[in-house]
Amino acid sequence: MKKNILILFLFVVIKFVLQYSLIGPEYELHRDEYLHLDQANHLAWGYLSVPPLNSWLAWLVQLFGNSVFWVKFFPALFGALTIVVVWQIIEELKGSLYAQILAATGILLSVLLRLNMLFQPTSLEVLLWILMYYVLIRYFNTEKVKWLYIGAVIFGLGFLNKYNIAFLLLGIIPALLISKQRKIFLNPHLYSASFLALLVILPNLLWQYHNDFPVIHHMKELSERQLAHVDRFDFLKSQILFFVGSVFIIFAGFYALLFYKPFERFRFFFWNYVFVIALFLFFKAKDYYAIGLYPIYIAFGSVYLGCLFEKGRTRILRAIAIMLPILLFLPLYQVAFPNKSPRYILDHQEKYKRFGLLRWEDGKDHSLPQDFADMQGWKELAQKVDKEYSKLSKTGKTLVLCDNYGQAGSINYYSKMGIKAVSFNADYINWFNLDQKYSNLIRIKDNDYNDELKETGPYFEISKKVDSITNPFAREKGTLIFSFKEAKIDIRMKIKKEIDDTKSEY
Repeated sequence: MKKNILILFLFVVIKFVLQYSLIGPEYELHRDEYLHLDQANHLAWGYLSVPPLNSWLAWLVQLFGNSVFWVKFFPALFGALTIVVVWQIIEELKGSLYAQILAATGILLSVLLRLNMLFQPTSLEVLLWILMYYVLIRYFNTEKVKWLYIGAVIFGLGFLNKYNIAFLLLGIIPALLISKQRKIFLNPHLYSASFLALLVILPNLLWQYHNDFPVIHHMKELSERQLAHVDRFDFLKSQILFFVGSVFIIFAGFYALLFYKPFERFRFFFWNYVFVIALFLFFKAKDYYAIGLYPIYIAFGSVYLGCLFEKGRTRILRAIAIMLPILLFLPLYQVAFPNKSPRYILDHQEKYKRFGLLRWEDGKDHSLPQDFADMQGWKELAQKVDKEYSKLSKTGKTLVLCDNYGQAGSINYYSKMGIKAVSFNADYINWFNLDQKYSNLIRIKDNDYNDELKETGPYFEISKKVDSITNPFAREKGTLIFSFKEAKIDIRMKIKKEIDDTKSEY
């Protein structure tokens, strides 16, 4: 085996080992993961908030047994493949083995470790962005039209994974137009490839059309509830922190794209960054939307620094460049990942406060970082719902109705009773089974909402509050479980009205 292949294989192994060791046994899946995994049970060409590709991966996870190992496998795989593609890009740019090691180290010990922890579309998104950039490099190096068609398929898959890839396209088009590479627009194969991309994404576009374009409602809601509160300065600050150990490599990449002669044909990549970041700032996008931009600039920067360090006595500089990402990662390893127990975090609050990790979206400090608290209490909820469900199922069909997708998804994932919980929240609103009549209802309510007995109780013979989530570290602490037995009416009509009212808001 060649030396460079052996070293690349070592990076891939380290990547997998790190990803599986960054989450302690005290933590469960994240609330968002449950929704994505549940989509495997409702395969479609689109969903209210995301395109369909991640649901196909969820189907594979389910096919392989639905264990946590497989849930975590695909994000780790996409993170490892991101390193592999950057390694190949550097080879295409005639970079040295040192440049490949420098880039792989910077990408390995970065925000991608957090991103690749969770089963979400973001891990594949970063991989598809770097693949698009790799295709552009190969095309301009060889001018073989096959790369245009490969790029079309990759873009199509990217669109089916996350609509965010549209920003890549909106950034690359003007960047090419102001560069010498604008001649690509005279190539008729570019438009044939564009038609191929359209064919790939067409099923999702048709789904959007037949469902009244829910993505527009989702984006409007996102803009009003979350993006409106995005601070543009915080967005820029986060860009530095994402690859903090490799910032100097990224800036070296920018410099090289502007002034390094061998990269002259790729100068449009610099302007691509400018245009994409400008678009994100204009739309007040979330900071992590831009993560997929950086691996390509780490590749360019690593090649340039590799050439620079070959001149003169630079052994110390070469070593420092490799060690810097490692040294800056070590303190983050102690606090940025759920690899310490909740009790440990509670006993070392100052360490986490120093990085602002205990501040939640409500502006207050809590005992755990918000993401970590979103990985607590779900098994407890499922077990307690199972217990009540087993009692009620003896007297008729029971509907489990939750307040949010995390509750519904976690019950469906952990339940031993085969429960199919639903909610008026997210995609679950489309997953109600109203073909059967329900005699009983288990209602999961956020926080301390005792009025549920008053509101829903009159429709049933027996009503009671049976339990709640007691895990002190869970974000869902206090979530209540109500039980309603022997319905006096056909509750499907009431549920259908609630569904219609919710959908009318779209």
